[in-house]
Amino acid sequence: MAARQLQTVGWDEWVALPKLNIPAIKAKVDTGAKTSSLHAFSIEVYGTKRRPKVRFGIHPIPDRPDIELYCSAPLVDQRVVTSSNGDTELRCIIETTVQVGMDSWPIEVSLTNRETMAYRMLLGRSAMVDRLTVDPTRSCMLGHLPLSLYDNLVPQLDAHQRLLNIGILTRQPNSYSTMRLYEAAEERGHDVELIDTKRCYIQITSTNPTVHYAGEPLTGLDVIIPRIGASTTFYGLAVVRQFESMGLYVLNPSDAISRSRDKLYAHQVLARNGIGMPDTAFAHSPHDTKDVLNMMGSPPMVLKLLEGAQGKGVVLAETKKAAESVVNAFRQLDANILVQQFIKESGGSDIRCFVVGNRVVAAMKRQAAEGDFRSNLHQGGKPEKIKITKEERETAVKAAKVLGLRVAGVDILRSNDGPKVLEVNSSPGLQGIEAITRKDIASKIIEYVERHAIPKRTRPR
Repeated sequence: MAARQLQTVGWDEWVALPKLNIPAIKAKVDTGAKTSSLHAFSIEVYGTKRRPKVRFGIHPIPDRPDIELYCSAPLVDQRVVTSSNGDTELRCIIETTVQVGMDSWPIEVSLTNRETMAYRMLLGRSAMVDRLTVDPTRSCMLGHLPLSLYDNLVPQLDAHQRLLNIGILTRQPNSYSTMRLYEAAEERGHDVELIDTKRCYIQITSTNPTVHYAGEPLTGLDVIIPRIGASTTFYGLAVVRQFESMGLYVLNPSDAISRSRDKLYAHQVLARNGIGMPDTAFAHSPHDTKDVLNMMGSPPMVLKLLEGAQGKGVVLAETKKAAESVVNAFRQLDANILVQQFIKESGGSDIRCFVVGNRVVAAMKRQAAEGDFRSNLHQGGKPEKIKITKEERETAVKAAKVLGLRVAGVDILRSNDGPKVLEVNSSPGLQGIEAITRKDIASKIIEYVERHAIPKRTRPR
């Protein structure tokens, strides 16, 4: 095999550190130093024992203090390093990629405060092996990297100043929604960990509440994004409450998830706040079935299991006799069931409004498959683009707000009496609505988290 041709560089060169989102930094090429070093301040080790990481700030250009970046990288080691003036210091060692000219390769870099030094980076000889040879008589042989490369980064600094360690609580790590949130957070510089809800176990104490995972406590997290399925509601809420007691920012709080999952309670909250919804009835005794059905008026009417999800456990009864039979059958199984008004004019369609904070960031119409009245995509419903009205927008935002949800999928029916809220989902899926609207909803969720979550290193005790 032919030997690699070494690239000749001067005693200082402009290089880039793409994994750290640093497009231009002038480095001193120093064969007298073994390890490369990088200027850093506010250095903080975080993450887990299995995946330790370090985050830090950097002013990459000495005469441009307005350019301030915040970076995150895997922590390789912590070592005692002796500087050229004989001082020793325990430094964090990270692994990243350096780009010199057209070539790039992985290197190890120690983090230290080089604020008073002329060069914010020192490229040591271990990074040059089989790659570079130095001409000590020349400077910047490879040319200059323009500072205009930072122009597009400056508007993003506010987001990167709030680097977060985000945990996504899920039982489906490979689902579209989970992966989109993971990718969007990583693209914005945050550290993300997928946490299996049922692998978490909790220690409840008054002084140091903890959540353990895979044999060790989960520490260093700033944010929890719950993606809790209906089948894991009880255990998932217990885990979310524990994270809340640890002081973490939880995107959708446990009490809000609980309210939205209890369909009867959710309807009571919506009605109490004057939000339009289909008339709904609920009873326990089979002796009251006929009277409950009479309250709904003329059939058809919709019968729903309280514990149902994704359109399962929903039946359309064309006659009162059929409705009575279904209710009594469910009663034999000791199942709780709601009876609801059927909104005929909706034509088997509903509108999914995706709410983030105080805004509807996307909306789609879902049309039921032929011969069915359920518009859920899981039941064969077809998504379509739609422009919603101001009233529908305001209704969706208010419904999410009164239930306490910061992110929600609000399902609305169009009726002759205005929009009626059918359901409010605390873990809405992203796949269908992102595909039909072509909007990056995952990034909008992460942007909301950035604006409202306080990093643990600055969170008051």
